Amino acid sequence: MTLPALRRKGKTALALLLTAVMLFPVYWMVNVSFTPEQDMRKSPPSLFPVHGTLAGYRAALAEQLPYLGTSVVVALGTVVLTVALSAPAGYALAKLRPRGAGVLNFLLLAAQMIPGIIMAMGFYAVYLDLGLLRSVPGLIVADSTLAVPFGVFIFTALMSTIPDELLQAAKTDGASRLRTFWSIVLPMSRNAIVTVSVFAFLWAWSDFIFASTLDNGGSHEPITLGIYHYIGNNNQQWNAIMATAVFASIPAAVILVLAQRYVAAGVTAGAVKD
Repeated sequence: MTLPALRRKGKTALALLLTAVMLFPVYWMVNVSFTPEQDMRKSPPSLFPVHGTLAGYRAALAEQLPYLGTSVVVALGTVVLTVALSAPAGYALAKLRPRGAGVLNFLLLAAQMIPGIIMAMGFYAVYLDLGLLRSVPGLIVADSTLAVPFGVFIFTALMSTIPDELLQAAKTDGASRLRTFWSIVLPMSRNAIVTVSVFAFLWAWSDFIFASTLDNGGSHEPITLGIYHYIGNNNQQWNAIMATAVFASIPAAVILVLAQRYVAAGVTAGAVKD
């Protein structure tokens, strides 16, 4: 066997080993979710759920379904609000080039550097006066602050690659800026829309800081708080806890698998110019 072939096989083996190490916690989560409670106390623990049970999944569905529903509403609301704000802003920065665009870009970049806990404290003080604490709309607005700056950068990068001649032709035909944005720019920005939507959904779905600060104790709490309370109140039924974690992981995994092609294209948009 030649040296280049050996190197390729070695790199493949190393990649498989690293992938297995990174995915082992996911496998262990699934394994424990099917393991009966009495088998968890065995030492060493079993690598396979020999006497598998669905008791953990039944308990998770019975007790955690409202939290999952709230997370779906918050995540989808965050996606809608993020795209609605960042797409027009990206279009303005990319094609309308308003005064102060450089300052706005700097402020958006600075906003991404602010720690989430500091923003949560600021939101808490504002929401306390507005009566938005422990509310789903308040949580959607807070989660959107993480995604909007990123969305503006992505939309600006992709929309900058749209030929100005195309927009000028639409203007010549009598289309307004709003019509041009809606009918031409947005359809050509599909990759950016999918990319921003995926990241906004994942950030809102996995958020714990805003949820624990702004929604803790409310009537509608997301799944991150559901798992947190579940571990605190029921730290013996680990198969149910891990089953809840499996349910919480499925939407994110499915979205990433389905949208990975668009995400790759959206993230690299504007990186290469003709």
